[in-house]
Amino acid sequence: MSVELSTDLHNPDAVPYFLWDEPMTVSALRERLRTASPPEAARLLGKILREARDTDVWVFTTPGEVAARWERLAPHLGRRRPFWEFLLGRWRQDGLLAR
Repeated sequence: MSVELSTDLHNPDAVPYFLWDEPMTVSALRERLRTASPPEAARLLGKILREARDTDVWVFTTPGEVAARWERLAPHLGRRRPFWEFLLGRWRQDGLLAR
């Protein structure tokens, strides 16, 4: 059984393209991010940061949330970790995020 993946992240019934290996709708993902245990929420948010296009990440979180949860998120980022470290570091340097 195949699932149709979507780039329409504002459609609550769409299955986001970055959840190809763990299909769930946008609304289900939002609910899980909101209600999951801290380790599970970090795993899911880390997956978004790792697999989604960087501009699509902000549909599900904020820079402040990423910075605040960094210690739990970092182990889930794989090869994308240096990108997010750089971005958060620059935002802090530019005064857009608290140090």
